[in-house]
Amino acid sequence: MKVSILVKTIVFYAALACVFLGSCTKGKTNYEAERGDVIEENTEFKEVSNAVTANYTVSIEALNGVLYRGYNDIRVRIKNTQTNTPVEVSDLTFLPIRTTVMGEKSSCPNRYNFDYKSADKYFSGYTVFTTESDAAGSWALYINFTVGNQSFSLIKEVSVRQQPNKNLNMTMFTGGDDEQYVIALIAPQKPNVAENKLVAGIYKLNKLLDSSAKEITNQLQFSYSQVERYTLKLDPRMPEPSMGNHSSPNNKDLLQDKDGLYHGVVNYTMTGNWTLNFILLDPAGKVIRGTEVPKDFTPGVEGRKSELHLDILF
Repeated sequence: MKVSILVKTIVFYAALACVFLGSCTKGKTNYEAERGDVIEENTEFKEVSNAVTANYTVSIEALNGVLYRGYNDIRVRIKNTQTNTPVEVSDLTFLPIRTTVMGEKSSCPNRYNFDYKSADKYFSGYTVFTTESDAAGSWALYINFTVGNQSFSLIKEVSVRQQPNKNLNMTMFTGGDDEQYVIALIAPQKPNVAENKLVAGIYKLNKLLDSSAKEITNQLQFSYSQVERYTLKLDPRMPEPSMGNHSSPNNKDLLQDKDGLYHGVVNYTMTGNWTLNFILLDPAGKVIRGTEVPKDFTPGVEGRKSELHLDILF
């Protein structure tokens, strides 16, 4: 037993030596060049767009004022257009709908009934946009709210951009149960060389009753639901040949917390290309998707990835 532990320790430190001394392979990836600009952690909400209906101005906000493919925290503020003062709104619903050039409509994981934050006078929710805006289709926000006993509605087209930060990556896939799933990374935006809290949303597509129905928007509000009591097993590795497929200690699988999101820990021991290898298990422990990856140290050979994974770069 002691010999085995000693061997594993030697292999681990040999991997580190290869990383820092560059002796594993002749050519190493230039991570600084790949990363380009330094990743900035966006913490300020700015207006994405606004629309006016009746006497009310509806302002849609997101971090840095941009909507991206993947997870987006969203705020909505409603003010009196003439006085520019907040309005007492009793409820607000928020529904993103993508319309293709063929007229087909779909939605994405989303909080339909936004929560009101009375102290700051805004409504709060999230949307996980599954595609960017492009020539094949566009996104519009269907917003309904109530002031007093009167209801108001509006439709506002918005632009959804490609996410440049791989730490906020997402994936869509079909599970072994033939259901459609979405996994979207939420945190960290800007990882550290340390143990990082890893947060993800996991969602399942619900079957539409009738996609040709006139009131399709009523069905699309229920198109996705958060999966409950699943487990997302985690095995982070550096797959580059120069990194030897090495992993790191003290990682924790992602489990659902009270907020409905999935929380775990990923330990990044250095900057560079990482792959988060996943295995998704349902509440009964059945594998929905994902495969074990080899744990051998393989300098000069690219590491294999799970069939369910997300690539990271920081």
